[in-house]
Amino acid sequence: MKRSFFGAAAIAALLSLCGCNEKKNYILATGGTSGTYYAFGGVLANLWNTKIENMNVTAQSTGASAENLRLINNGDAEYAIVQNDVMDYAYNGTDMFNGTALTNIASIGTLYPEVVQIAAAKSSGIKSIHDLRGKRVSVGDAGSGVEFNVKQIFEGYGMTFDDIKKNNLSFKESAEGIQNGTLDACFVTAGVPNAALQELAFTAGLVLIPVNGKEADEIMSKYGYYTKTVIPGGTYKGTDSDIDALAIKATLAVNKNVDENTVYEMTKAIFENLEELGNSHAKGKEVSADSAVTGVSVPFHPGAERYYKELGLK
Repeated sequence: MKRSFFGAAAIAALLSLCGCNEKKNYILATGGTSGTYYAFGGVLANLWNTKIENMNVTAQSTGASAENLRLINNGDAEYAIVQNDVMDYAYNGTDMFNGTALTNIASIGTLYPEVVQIAAAKSSGIKSIHDLRGKRVSVGDAGSGVEFNVKQIFEGYGMTFDDIKKNNLSFKESAEGIQNGTLDACFVTAGVPNAALQELAFTAGLVLIPVNGKEADEIMSKYGYYTKTVIPGGTYKGTDSDIDALAIKATLAVNKNVDENTVYEMTKAIFENLEELGNSHAKGKEVSADSAVTGVSVPFHPGAERYYKELGLK
């Protein structure tokens, strides 16, 4: 018995030394627990862990895009889901990154559209962006991509944060604020539908505010990462009409120092298991290799680029 035990221990030690049985432990930075990033990140992590041998990815709740990019740049996380506009700011050291470019970030690819959704309390009387003047409005977490989306949209409408009673709250806190009467409206940049807004629609109700016309055109002209989209009627309980909106894209980012073969295998696992991804989360149905290489202004990681080249996409 003793010889058998030590023999097994010796084999295990040898496997460990040669790296044959070594687990790869990674962090995937996502967003708040009520947002799409967190739920979709959990699905991605599970996909990787089941499809790639010795892979152990943990989806971690965070303050979303800006924080996520700093985490992977500093090596505190290896992967992150981020807005493509915020990734552009980080790589170039602009806007919220204020002259400090993050040099350790790379792209794996874009995932799905994220819609800038503007929800207001039914009792608020708010029907347009201009109606937000003087109102209590949550613009997302401080320094988040959502906050910059709001700033850019307000700019298109000739407004600034000085025109509102600004609150920096998470999606969940924002929805709760509208429900309990401490907020009039909130901005949520996320996949449609968003869980926090779904809950709000079922409990207190909401109205959605459109972004359209010449203002939308001007915003898109100045900030090229926006696209026009529509939030379909019925997306949230009580919202029967289609609502014009602007969208950016959720993007999978990676620390550029993660080895090429690992990133190749992880990229391949996503696009070779799209049916499973779509069955596990609605946003997975919007992911494709063809669209993954669009809307990216930050260089691809060599591992991801190798996979796209095999498909003839790069």
